[in-house]
Amino acid sequence: MSGSKSNGLAVVPRTAADHPTDLIWERLRREAEVAYEKAPALATLFLESIINQPSFEAAICHRVSSRLKNDVISLPLIVQAFHRALSADPSISAAFKADIAAVYDRDPACERFIEPFLYFKGFHAIQAQRVTHYLWNNGERDFALYLQSRASEVFQTDIHPAVRMGKGIFLDHATGLVVGETAVIEDDVSLLQGVTLGGTGKQAGDRHPKVRRGVMIGAGAKVLGNIEIGENSRIAAGSVVLRAVPPNGVVAGVPAKLVRMNSAGPSLGGVDEVLASLAYDSFDWAI
Repeated sequence: MSGSKSNGLAVVPRTAADHPTDLIWERLRREAEVAYEKAPALATLFLESIINQPSFEAAICHRVSSRLKNDVISLPLIVQAFHRALSADPSISAAFKADIAAVYDRDPACERFIEPFLYFKGFHAIQAQRVTHYLWNNGERDFALYLQSRASEVFQTDIHPAVRMGKGIFLDHATGLVVGETAVIEDDVSLLQGVTLGGTGKQAGDRHPKVRRGVMIGAGAKVLGNIEIGENSRIAAGSVVLRAVPPNGVVAGVPAKLVRMNSAGPSLGGVDEVLASLAYDSFDWAI
């Protein structure tokens, strides 16, 4: 992280070994309690989404499901799908935490965990894709496709259920994001609004980009074809990328060309660094 975000809400000092997996949930609940007092008109939102939930995972399932439900598919049905996915694949729980940590760490507009948790459609779209990916791979493809369609309508993103996605993913604004079926998005990737990870229209089979760890793709960029976007590379806003990008490369233009090579620096801190910050900083929770 570039620096700790205390937001004037500070903490009793504690060691990183003290329940590290609970730190984000503890912080989120305290933020909700403060928000509950300051914005009583939203009391139901804070209570149902966070304060009355038994765990971080249950709260995520409820919040995303409440945004996806409609007259065709009920809240309990979507929540049940999330819980099946979590039971079958415990790594989804770790991905939830890494994703919210990524928003908090990389988005300068994000001052509290409660913001992406309750309001940011990019964060919600990723979690919706995690459950559709589980359904897709476990014989429930119509359910997966319906939820994908619903997520596209609600979050203005279109991510195919088959997409393989790592953890610590940050979708900034998210509007207009399109990710095709055979794309791969590895850990700690940041994607801005209007990004397309698509095909060229000339291929069948494996036809979409492979975005490696730590990549940042700027707003409106189009990355087309079964090409490798190397680790820690950067793609400038508005670029059209038709060829592989080397690790640590920076590309720009239409069509995109290599404009420089960055030195290989330290990787993004991710959830571990955010947890360390929460463990050691002190926050004043007084209203």
